Amino acid sequence: MIKGYWIANVTITNEQNYAGYQALAPEAFRKYDAHFLARGGQNQALEGRTTPERTVIIEFPSYQQALDCYHSEEYRKARGAREGAAEVDIVIVEGL
Repeated sequence: MIKGYWIANVTITNEQNYAGYQALAPEAFRKYDAHFLARGGQNQALEGRTTPERTVIIEFPSYQQALDCYHSEEYRKARGAREGAAEVDIVIVEGL
């Protein structure tokens, strides 16, 4: 099975409200067997855009599970809690 990956660039604009997202999102990630490969830490944009506050890479057993997680009720609730608390770009890609 070909794995799927979330690549997210996140800049938190309201730490207090972002905590609501952080409390809810793990439920969706557990349900879809997600594994974090990178979560924050040093990063540097070398081409095309400014460096985000954090870059997150999450591995899923399949591309479909990555999509299903994003569209799940659990993650929908987490996204709602994050609204207005962060600028987020998420791309879901199929592995090799």
